[in-house]
Amino acid sequence: MSVCVSKTLGRKLTELIKHVHSTMGLHCVLVLCLFSGWAVGYKQGDNVTLYVNKVGPYHNPQETYHYYTLPVCRPEKVHHKSLSLGEVLDGDRMAESLYYIRFKENVEKKTLCKLTLSEKQVDELREAIEELFYFEFVLDDIPIYGFVGYIEESGFLPHSHKVGLWTHLDFNIEYNGNTVIFANVSVKDVKPVPLEEGAGTAMGGVGVGGGSLTVTHTYSVRWFESTLPHARRAERLRDYSFFPKTLEIHWLSIINSLVLVVLLLGFVIIILMRVLKNDFARYNVEEEGGCDDLDHGDNGWKIIHTDVFRFPPHKSLLCAVLGVGAQFLTLATGIILMALLGMFNVHRHGSINSAAIVLYALTSCVSGYVSCSFYTQINGQRWVWNIILTSSLFSAPLFLTWSVVNSIHWWSGSTQALPATTVLLILGAWVLVGFPLTVIGGIVGKNRAGSFQAPCRTRNIARQIPTQPWYKHTAVHMSIGGFLPFSAISVELYYIFATVWGREYYTLYGILLCVFAILLSVGGCISVALTYFLLSGEDYRWWWRSVLSTGSTGLFIFVYSVFYYRNRSSMSGMVQSTEFFGYSLLTAMVFSLMLGSVSFWASLGFIRYIYRSLKMD
Repeated sequence: MSVCVSKTLGRKLTELIKHVHSTMGLHCVLVLCLFSGWAVGYKQGDNVTLYVNKVGPYHNPQETYHYYTLPVCRPEKVHHKSLSLGEVLDGDRMAESLYYIRFKENVEKKTLCKLTLSEKQVDELREAIEELFYFEFVLDDIPIYGFVGYIEESGFLPHSHKVGLWTHLDFNIEYNGNTVIFANVSVKDVKPVPLEEGAGTAMGGVGVGGGSLTVTHTYSVRWFESTLPHARRAERLRDYSFFPKTLEIHWLSIINSLVLVVLLLGFVIIILMRVLKNDFARYNVEEEGGCDDLDHGDNGWKIIHTDVFRFPPHKSLLCAVLGVGAQFLTLATGIILMALLGMFNVHRHGSINSAAIVLYALTSCVSGYVSCSFYTQINGQRWVWNIILTSSLFSAPLFLTWSVVNSIHWWSGSTQALPATTVLLILGAWVLVGFPLTVIGGIVGKNRAGSFQAPCRTRNIARQIPTQPWYKHTAVHMSIGGFLPFSAISVELYYIFATVWGREYYTLYGILLCVFAILLSVGGCISVALTYFLLSGEDYRWWWRSVLSTGSTGLFIFVYSVFYYRNRSSMSGMVQSTEFFGYSLLTAMVFSLMLGSVSFWASLGFIRYIYRSLKMD
């Protein structure tokens, strides 16, 4: 009996493995299609499917609902389009529409459907129009935007408040050869149907009776030939925007920031090198031995050579911060390089979301390796706990924040609420890929870890730290170390916020790479300068100080997010506010971990350099 059961289980396991392999192959093909941007060719008269997607308030980009939640024309059976992971994360819920569009065939005022709206449905449309609801359609991966209706406020005494529904849409589609280049919708020559409270009055062929309102939805399609090739159709999408343009070429601002940063770094490096040169000349006078012979009542960083490499408290947490920071540094670099290679087509919805999730899972080995390797170097014993802490340091806050945000989206009926299948897919990616790679990276790092390589020996008894002036306290160093990197990216930060929390397409990845390099350079140099000032005061507690000083940039970024929400955007409501501040906190945490890791390694390299030079001389 047990043999039969074993054979059955083995056969099922083999079939499951084959299914997983075939599924993985299919996913690889889908990923390649996602980043390739292949052109879809049509023949004269071929059907061009128009998908309806979502609607939402104009000022709340992340508060979106399915288009068919409104009382609009819809098929008897709704057929949804298969979406990628990135599209689902982006809140897309595409479904086939009743619009019948044929390639290069014009249509003039064709009836879509005739609806009889109840008084409740009219009130729903009025409320949506008053909240400036816009819709998003998708045709050949091209987003098409338009407002649901028209609202007009005029006069003070008497005050008039008019609300109208657009019942006719003009689709303007551009083509080149057998491909679609661009599409938009217009209501330029159309009059809205007025929606009065209580179902209104009959106007413009609209019938009213018994508290109901009858409207006829129509549409027109016009095709225009374009000379723009399909490979460059993203330029057409950037030139035309339904939403106000806020992003412009801002090389002048970047050059200004670059000049200021170069001057700052030059000032720090020159001053620091001159001071170090004087220190070396003073400390190495008539010195013939190593570091252990340096003791003649001197002050400054020389006298703490037996304590500067004393391992800090909370070693496991420090190593976890360094590991996760290195992971996000790798992740950010990979995303920017992929963008520079043109792998994120603006017509492919959510492609950057998919890439971020995949890269986060694959780069988990980096966090495990860096964390466990350094933890072993500083004589850490609980390496299993270190791996668990590293894997959950960011994923646990992320899951908690997402749970709150997703629950609110689910409660409000927003399309931003992830379906159960997507949640299981993401959870499976972390359980089956992210966490195992963290463990593997940790084991490899532990086995390949060498010695700490401290230039000087550490005494058993710690030296007493003298009282420090107020300008050398942790809060002051955090203020200085956080503000300077933030000032280096403050110009670009607005454009990033306008992209993430708005509806802009960010394409200036070359500028972003420059700003990213500036940010890391400033963070490293400021950390070195602050560490030197700390050691000069005979304070050897630089380990955590180096992480916190530049890592405090995340606090400045969160404060800026509050400023952006109140003064640079028109977002409001519980749904939008919860998502904005929840994910802004996570963004601040990412910057803190990443910059804290960079500043620590810069400080460690600097300290090893000065004490090694002192010993060798």
